Amino acid sequence: MKVEDINRVLILGAGTMGQQIGLQCAMHAYDVVYYDLSQEILDKAMRRVAKLGAWYASTGRLAEDSLHKALARISATPDPAKAAQDVDLISESIPEDPELKGKVFAQFNTLCPERTIFTTNTSMLVPSMFAKATGRPEKLVALHFHDLRANHITDLMPHPGTAPEVTRLVHEFAESIGQIVIVLQRENSGYVFNTMLSSLFSSALSLASRKVATVEDIDRSWMGVMHTSMGPFGIMDQIGLSTVWTITDYWAKKTGDAQAQANADFLKQYIDKGHLGFKTNQGFYSYPNPVYTQANFLTGGGKQNE
Repeated sequence: MKVEDINRVLILGAGTMGQQIGLQCAMHAYDVVYYDLSQEILDKAMRRVAKLGAWYASTGRLAEDSLHKALARISATPDPAKAAQDVDLISESIPEDPELKGKVFAQFNTLCPERTIFTTNTSMLVPSMFAKATGRPEKLVALHFHDLRANHITDLMPHPGTAPEVTRLVHEFAESIGQIVIVLQRENSGYVFNTMLSSLFSSALSLASRKVATVEDIDRSWMGVMHTSMGPFGIMDQIGLSTVWTITDYWAKKTGDAQAQANADFLKQYIDKGHLGFKTNQGFYSYPNPVYTQANFLTGGGKQNE
């Protein structure tokens, strides 16, 4: 298969990243179908996709007529057989659990055409952890996106059993949707940027869970020295605290690291309250106007809206 033969893309998981990836594909003339567990989830996701597209249009990133054409290419269904029909490539963004990913891919292995390429948007796992379970390990590769609202960096990571022609094809596909592709020469949990970012998150969470400093002061420290618009806790809110907790808790249990578990438990307090970050308007900060965007935040001013 050549990149020109890819026409229909299936997004497994209609959460924040799935929404962004699907719209990015539709903006570049691919037909997109979203799959998730219920119509309710999908209806909410479609509203968010439309809202994201409208924001792109308002910023000049996408013309109004192009937005309408992109949205017209998108459909959604909770029926796996319907979702899999005539699909050329899958982009998976479901929870960070290797067993779950393997089971879901195995299900779609029986439903998708033989030609269908499987890609995973996993943040911290590696594809060899569930490659065999998918039923088509030679056609599985990690294609990991970052926040598409802010950048176009994409990580491409094959596992030892990935067919070289599949890696080349997915590389061309990523470029066709406007991505700058970072190719990994070997599997690495966290790819390139996320490896660095996870170290930042771990340090920030350790400082907070040990009560060395407050969330706000930790962010102030980072923002003030590095001249960034948000600190590590603001970034976690953007990613989604459920995602950060899932990854932190998984590796804490896998390694038996007591501090990592303390960090996961610190995050869990927010999860249990339904404070999942930007997508729920409440995480470490309140949205849409988080205190770290206020002009006097660095000097210790600013008031968080609860």
